[in-house]
Amino acid sequence: MAHSKPDSDRIVFSVPGKQDQDWSAYVEDFRHSAHEAVDWIASYLADTRQYPVLPDRKPGALIDALPAQAPEHGEPFDAMLRDFQQQIIPAVTHWNHPGFLAYFGTTGSTPAILGEMLSAALNTNGLHWDTSPAVAELEHVALAWLRQWIGLPEEFFGIIYDTASTSSMHALIAAREMIAPEARQEGSSPNFTVYTSEQSHSSIEKGAIAIGLGHRNVRKIGTDSAFCMRADLLEEAIRRDLDAGKRPLCVVATFGTTSTTSIDPLAEIASIAETFDMWMHVDAAYGGAAAILPEYHQQFAAASRAHSVVVNAHKWLLTPIDCSAFYTRRPDVLRRALSLVPEYLRSSEDPRAIHLMDYGVPLGHRFRSLKLWFVLRYFGRDGVERILRSHIALARQFAAWIDGDSAWERVAPVPFSVVCFRFKGSDADNEEILNRVNAGGKVFLSHTKLNGRYVLRMAIGNLGTGLRDIEQAWHILKEAAAEID
Repeated sequence: MAHSKPDSDRIVFSVPGKQDQDWSAYVEDFRHSAHEAVDWIASYLADTRQYPVLPDRKPGALIDALPAQAPEHGEPFDAMLRDFQQQIIPAVTHWNHPGFLAYFGTTGSTPAILGEMLSAALNTNGLHWDTSPAVAELEHVALAWLRQWIGLPEEFFGIIYDTASTSSMHALIAAREMIAPEARQEGSSPNFTVYTSEQSHSSIEKGAIAIGLGHRNVRKIGTDSAFCMRADLLEEAIRRDLDAGKRPLCVVATFGTTSTTSIDPLAEIASIAETFDMWMHVDAAYGGAAAILPEYHQQFAAASRAHSVVVNAHKWLLTPIDCSAFYTRRPDVLRRALSLVPEYLRSSEDPRAIHLMDYGVPLGHRFRSLKLWFVLRYFGRDGVERILRSHIALARQFAAWIDGDSAWERVAPVPFSVVCFRFKGSDADNEEILNRVNAGGKVFLSHTKLNGRYVLRMAIGNLGTGLRDIEQAWHILKEAAAEID
């Protein structure tokens, strides 16, 4: 590029296809293409069902279809948007699809999409309060609103991480700091132990691996017939470890396990954690949203006795990934474990200034609270409650169909909006049914294993999912079963 005399009204590159454009032309180029992009998004959301939930692509197909090198010269937005539609969209698994019934159903809702757009435009980074008061303080406000909705006491401090894996890892870090503060300087001891259900998410084990506690020091506690952690087995495991000279750090209870959405006995586990002076963390990444509903208040109440709780807004709370709300009633311990302030990061010492960098491994902090704030305001508590109840009702309707058909069986309770079921055949039969269902493109289901058996899962959680989607899934399932029978 030829060098030219600096000009305060010019940018240092040309708008693709044009020469010597000033800043206003750069912005106008964006304005035009942004309108086109928003129109595409609106059309997409209006009729997501036109797309197959799962792409019909083989691994590596997109890599092979795209250039191996970046362009030497800039390209116009319309070329990028065209390639987005022609190359990227055919390789997308549509998590924002009403037929997405796998894993945990999610929603990228319209207010959250607007929040993400505005956040990207601001490009602000909340290292500490001075670097963006809005990031620190809106996060405080939005998480306080959500905390009130789910019934946690005011003493719980909130911070947004990317996912529950990161949130639970921070719970383990805080647990180690509370039980063994010397570990910050000296490192982990091989005697530290962590306890969680055999049905808990693998992120608990990965978190223990990541911070140096060791995989073999995670105790997987057995469950009852409803796949809930057995408190008696938990206490026995802790006593065995104490007798062996171990140092129990943390117990992780789950409010809505990954496979079955079972609910661990929070009150009993809290009592055990208190008896043995352990940190208690509640993984409510999925089920925590249901705590907004009055009918779940009693089951969730003992979460207030935990030291930390995680609720993923990007699962069942209408917010696109990533937005994991982590709460702790011991922010002093979390800060003590992780605060490290070199001179170049020193900032305001006002007691009301929140420095988010002190409460997490990452230094940078995205403006995730903006989209959550938009969601909470747009839908309101009553709107969120209606949506959650509709998903729970759909799951119970589907469970009733399973229970009423002698060729199928339900294999776990349905406390929320996930149904675990199977065809009364072999594991191979059920796997083949799942493959046939997903290959059709209308719906996408996932699987797990319970008591050694291959089990299908239907997870309802997308804002657009309605009775017709559940009826369609049931029809496709029965067709697939008839084809292999």
